[in-house]
Amino acid sequence: MELGNISKPTYAPGPEAPGSSAPGLVTMAHGFLRLVQPNPLPIELINFGQSQSEFSQEDIHELLLYELGFLICAAIGVLLIVLVPLVGCCFCCCRC
Repeated sequence: MELGNISKPTYAPGPEAPGSSAPGLVTMAHGFLRLVQPNPLPIELINFGQSQSEFSQEDIHELLLYELGFLICAAIGVLLIVLVPLVGCCFCCCRC
């Protein structure tokens, strides 16, 4: 490991991301993320000095619209977590 000049360090750009060995999977994952969250985060709504009671109904509505894709994915996930074991139990117990 080379330390270089400690009193006057030179900074270089950070390490680059390694090339992917599965570009198809990376493309599919990025496509899914763009499908679920196509809009940028509304930065103007986030103010950490603001208390919870100062959010207007319109701000909350806009943030929920921003998170709509993730909320739908979470609802489908919860539905599958409940439905798959229930259907499996019905197939095991009620063999016709």
